Amino acid sequence: MTLTPVGPEHAEGLYELVTDPEVRRLTGSHAEFDRDTARQWYLTRGERPERLDLAITAGDAYVGEIVLNELDAANLACNLRIALLGSRVFGRGYGTEAITLVLDHAFTTTPLHRISLDVHAFNDRARHVYKKVGFVEEGVRRDALLWDGEWHDSVAMSMLRTEWLPRSESLA
Repeated sequence: MTLTPVGPEHAEGLYELVTDPEVRRLTGSHAEFDRDTARQWYLTRGERPERLDLAITAGDAYVGEIVLNELDAANLACNLRIALLGSRVFGRGYGTEAITLVLDHAFTTTPLHRISLDVHAFNDRARHVYKKVGFVEEGVRRDALLWDGEWHDSVAMSMLRTEWLPRSESLA
């Protein structure tokens, strides 16, 4: 598995990702994309110094993306989000490896202190992975997602530099 800055060469993979019904449900994405929008999105990510958008690839195949965004420079904090291409790549460890690599990069090469994320309460697979790499559940945003006429909670989680650094030393 490799992480590389996203570019137009990943646009077809992004389009497949954002139009997959299961991925849309797991991420709660209501946005509509077409191929041109996906290409334009990935063309402009490198111009955004306040975020890091990375393609997750296995061999030459795009399997998803991982992003650090919503930078709060004053509080040395940002958000993490990840999306994998769908059921054909779930369960292969790509998410765990990508998150571990990004956390290690963020906490060892930047002054970031806190990385947070939100995950829908029904996404047990993702919650398991986040906990496995060390994210801590902080609370629940009730009825945060309306999907197919039903309300779903969202779980707030975070990782602090002081939690990651000792953990990363034990991984080395």
